[in-house]
Amino acid sequence: MNRIGNGIGSIQQLTDQYLGSTPLLKTKSAQSFQDALQKAAFANEEVKFSKHAMQRLSDRDINLDATQSERLADGFRKADEKGIKDSLVLMDKLAFIVNVPSHTVVTAMDETESKEKAFTNIDGAVIV
Repeated sequence: MNRIGNGIGSIQQLTDQYLGSTPLLKTKSAQSFQDALQKAAFANEEVKFSKHAMQRLSDRDINLDATQSERLADGFRKADEKGIKDSLVLMDKLAFIVNVPSHTVVTAMDETESKEKAFTNIDGAVIV
């Protein structure tokens, strides 16, 4: 066998010696990078309110402060991480039905409007 440099027999042996025999990109690392990339992309999108949701907020005199807006955005992130598409987000005494892929609040209600405590057309719920 031909030896190169300092007596190492092949490029593969040299690679194994310095990098080990395991591949550099492991599935877990690649998945973590993908998750980080998706989270970063999601963070850049603003939460939007549908025309219906804006009307409901106005009708019900619901005003979100900066902290509540951030918590609502956090609810979107949590729902997205769990793969939820249409979610109920509960915050304080407010309930929001949201469409996660479009980052849109579909409707909003306070405790007096959600008397029935039954929500349809959702596939998950988040409490923030």
